[in-house]
Amino acid sequence: MTAVRTTLPAKERTVGRPLAVVLGLLTIFGPISMDLYLPVLPALTAELKSATSSAQLTITACLLGLAIGQLIAGPLSDRFGRRLPLLIGVLAYTATSVLCAISPTIETLIAARFVQGLAGAVGIVIAQASGRDVYSGGKLLRYYGRLTVLGGLAAIVGPVIGGQLAAVTDWRGVFLFLAAVGVAILVACLVIFRETLPQERRATGGLVHTLRDFRRLVGDRVFVGAVLITGFTYSAIFAYLSGATYILQGMYGLTPQQYSFAFGLNSLGFMTFGFISGRLAEAWSERRTLATGLALTVCGALGLLATALLHLPLIAIIISLFTMVSGAAVTSPPATSLALKGYPDIAGTASSLLGLACFAFGGIAAPLVGIAGAETPCRSASSPSFPQPPRPFA
Repeated sequence: MTAVRTTLPAKERTVGRPLAVVLGLLTIFGPISMDLYLPVLPALTAELKSATSSAQLTITACLLGLAIGQLIAGPLSDRFGRRLPLLIGVLAYTATSVLCAISPTIETLIAARFVQGLAGAVGIVIAQASGRDVYSGGKLLRYYGRLTVLGGLAAIVGPVIGGQLAAVTDWRGVFLFLAAVGVAILVACLVIFRETLPQERRATGGLVHTLRDFRRLVGDRVFVGAVLITGFTYSAIFAYLSGATYILQGMYGLTPQQYSFAFGLNSLGFMTFGFISGRLAEAWSERRTLATGLALTVCGALGLLATALLHLPLIAIIISLFTMVSGAAVTSPPATSLALKGYPDIAGTASSLLGLACFAFGGIAAPLVGIAGAETPCRSASSPSFPQPPRPFA
């Protein structure tokens, strides 16, 4: 059977505020799953008697689940619409968050986190694809800028809430909180979310046509370039997410609550610069904005390298992290727009490859941070040559 697709740009429709809010909320799946339990990751490592690198595999498992899940959810949403896969995904996310909370061993938790990632991927890919369904041009750029802002906001709220939850509950309670978030989003989707991909615009055909779509995308140099840029910048972000809690708490002596505020400062930079980037890409150009973001990311990464090699004080690592994550935020809206704007007919499939790059690259990078131990490349905080900075939030 011959696949029938519409290749004409989708007609832009009026998007009500409730739907726009729900589309934004769907973007918190990734950040909230990663960030909320970071302040309690060292405690989780100790309770389950796990090595640092094994505990970090709980991050990797979720990231890989988010990557593979998007690869599955994207094409399915192009074929069956956005709403049904979304509802199934949110329901599964809620159930697996509970499974994470009751995991008795690190191996069980790693497996549960992988499934949680698979389920959470649906919301991420559909938020991007649904935006492409209803927006175009400058509005599409601003929409992706808002998604970046909301991702940064979730990254701020996540560790702050996680740090406060650590004062009243353990890591299992944090996962139960994630389950409650899943329930809230499920209710919002049931009440507000309506199908954004009409029947006449849906893809037809089976696996063969899906594979053909993937070949079409990977044959586009602009698309592949945008995907690789996104993947490499987010690998830096997820390496930071995986290792910062050990460095800032274990080596610089921050408490979980203090770490949550330090993390929130960097996330504020991500949110602010993501908002600015959506406007800059429209006023300058997507490529110029992308180059600016890459320059900032490289500067921040070099600052982190210098901090590690020279054992610089806390302020150096905070500034370097701020610069790096802000640069990654600047790259996100133009890279996403470049990747998706030419494919209104297969926005879900295109979005899935973009998400695959983000989370697969990040999943590979995250455990590499802990392979040599929690206190390398710098020396132990008890070493006489390691700086002993004052606690900045005490």
